[in-house]
Amino acid sequence: MDNLFITWVATTVTVLATILWNKLRRRKRTAQLPRGSFGWPLIGETLDFVSCSYSPRPESFMDKRRLLHGKVFKSHLFGSPTIVSTDAEVSWFVLQSDENTFVPWYPKSLTELMGKSSILLINGSLQKRIHGLIGTFFKSPHLKARITRDMQCYVFEAINHWKDDQLICIQEESKRAKKRMVMLIENIIQEKRKNKNGCTQRDVVDVLINDGSDRLTDDLISDNMIDLMIPAEDSVPVLVTLAIKYLSECPLALRHLEVITETLRMGNIISGIMRKAVRDVEIKGHFIPKGWCVLTYFRSVHLDESLYKEAYKFNPWRWKDKDVGARSFTPFGGGQRLCPGLDLARLQASIFLHHLVTSFTWVAEEDHIINFPTVRMKGGMPIRVRRKAKEPPIPG
Repeated sequence: MDNLFITWVATTVTVLATILWNKLRRRKRTAQLPRGSFGWPLIGETLDFVSCSYSPRPESFMDKRRLLHGKVFKSHLFGSPTIVSTDAEVSWFVLQSDENTFVPWYPKSLTELMGKSSILLINGSLQKRIHGLIGTFFKSPHLKARITRDMQCYVFEAINHWKDDQLICIQEESKRAKKRMVMLIENIIQEKRKNKNGCTQRDVVDVLINDGSDRLTDDLISDNMIDLMIPAEDSVPVLVTLAIKYLSECPLALRHLEVITETLRMGNIISGIMRKAVRDVEIKGHFIPKGWCVLTYFRSVHLDESLYKEAYKFNPWRWKDKDVGARSFTPFGGGQRLCPGLDLARLQASIFLHHLVTSFTWVAEEDHIINFPTVRMKGGMPIRVRRKAKEPPIPG
């Protein structure tokens, strides 16, 4: 009987102490859980989010809640309590944080599609090592020269077969160019594999292939070399396609150098990223509980009128006095997981646009943007081309 009483007293004291400690911790914490709504039981606000994503203005889901609750608010999306950030500084903090604060998190259906060895899901030292090595690889003048030369020749050869008044689907043409780049990089990897025995390690592919670690399998190398080098499966074709769309609507911008930058801002090829908090986090007066998902929504930042004057207007001239590296411009994310292939994407898009602009005039057919599940043109951005009087120069 005495033992039972002692057990009861000990349990009661433990429970009361826990409650008291939690209350004291809440009082000590100055940050508060953002305002917002969890929506309907089980499904939360997911249906509303997806419905808005299919509309011409997918940011309307965010805009409505931002007016009610502020730039950072709570919601319930894809089965998880979620903190949504449309604030540039909060989003930047999330992007810059390491795996001790936030780790990648995506809905189950998407993670199954990516595969467990995708660099988008790998954490820790392995992710840092692969990411760092491939980033170093891009500093190779030999690689850049080879890719530039190959893409110049391919694009020149492809457009040289276009005829006057021919209807060209830009989305499909740029996808073919993207496949050509993937093939080029895969060929480089295969060449390294064939010649790896007895060869001196000269670049990141040599290091990855000759690594003695069992964790760096052939599949991991080949999959993630492509994933990291070339951002997203269709991002470059979509970038080129959207650039043609905006240029068709604003011909005066044809000769401006920042067309691609403005296209990235307006197009929002990657609308946001998702992370999960591995500990309680406080940022700018907002509290993010451990285990909650965080959605940093780039699109709302890029179209924020307080950051970009006439944000919905295609205006490459705005970048004359604006920092491309600003926290309010994150077309491919940032931090340790910033895609090292971003410059390669710009290079491919620049080559394609250069040959198109210098060799042809065009008239765009009617088409419109679809924003979900990925950004693309519904009709593939068809244009009717006419060759300029001067033939394009043969690349050296």
